[in-house]
Amino acid sequence: MRLPLVYHDDYSPPFPATHRFPMEKFRLLRDHLVDSGLTTDAELLRPESCSAAILALSHCPAYIDRFRSGALAHEEQRRLGLPWSEALARRTVRAVGGSLLTAEKALEHGLACHLAGGTHHAHYDHPAGFCIFNDLAVVSQYLLQSGKVGRVLIFDCDVHQGDGTARLLADTPEAITVSLHCESNFPARKAHSDWDIPLPKGMGDTAYLQVVNDALNYLLPLYRPDIVLYDAGVDVHRDDALGYLQLTDAGVAARDTAVLDHCLGRDIPVAGLIGGGYDKDRHKLARRHAILHQSADTVWRERGLG
Repeated sequence: MRLPLVYHDDYSPPFPATHRFPMEKFRLLRDHLVDSGLTTDAELLRPESCSAAILALSHCPAYIDRFRSGALAHEEQRRLGLPWSEALARRTVRAVGGSLLTAEKALEHGLACHLAGGTHHAHYDHPAGFCIFNDLAVVSQYLLQSGKVGRVLIFDCDVHQGDGTARLLADTPEAITVSLHCESNFPARKAHSDWDIPLPKGMGDTAYLQVVNDALNYLLPLYRPDIVLYDAGVDVHRDDALGYLQLTDAGVAARDTAVLDHCLGRDIPVAGLIGGGYDKDRHKLARRHAILHQSADTVWRERGLG
C-alpha cells in the first residue's frame, strides 16, 4: 500500500490569474506528484464535502450560511482577500472534508497527507488572510468530540502565526496549539497559542531545524498526543513572496522529515497539511509544496507503514 494522499478536482476552481493567492497550485501539485511517479490520479483519495454540522464545531452557523450563500459583508470580503464564487464555496467546504479524511487515514495507517489544508487564519465568525473555515480547529474538535482521540497537538510551521487556530481552540485544553512563525509578519495582532515560538527574520536552515527539534523533543513527551496535525507551510522558503525566513529546499525537506520522524518514532500518527506558499512561478511553488509528500513517502517506505 502507498502513502495515503487526499485530493479533489474541486481544489483549483477558475480564479483570476493575476491574484496574489495561487489557487492553481493545488492542481499543479497533483500533477507534479503524478508526473514524478509518487502516486497516480486513481490512487488519490477523494473526500466528501464537510457537513455544516461539523463546520459548526468551530464556526458560527450564521457565518457558515453567509459564506456558502455568497452573502459576506463588504468588510468580511476585504478580510478574506478572495473573490467569492460558487466554485470557491464548493472548494472550501470540500477541502475541510479533505483534512478530515487525511486525519482519519493518519489514525488508521500512521501517516497521511493532504494536497491542501492548513487554513489557520479563519476565525469563529469571519474569514481572514485567504482563510474561510479553519480546518485545523474543525478537525481537532471533530476528533475529540467523536472520541476518536483524547488529545490533539497542532504543530504549525507556516511562516505566519496560526492566530485563528489559537483563538478557536483557546478553551479546548485537549487541543494543543503550537505555532513556529516569523515574529515580524502577518498577522500584526498575534493571538496566544499554547506555545508560540516567534522566529527572527532571516533565520536559515540550521537554526530553524534546531528550534524544530528542540520543540518536538520537549512537547511530544510532555503532551503525548494521539495525533499531530502538521501544517507544513512552505512560506518559510527563502524565495517565498510573503515570508521572511531563509530556508532552502533542503531545509524544508529536513524540517518535514524531522517532524515525521519525531512523531512516528513515538508512535504518534501524523496528518500533513500543506499550509501557505506564495510564488509567481506556480510550477516552482507546486514543487516546493511537494517536498512534504516526497518526505512523507520516503518515511512511509522506510518505516514500512500501512
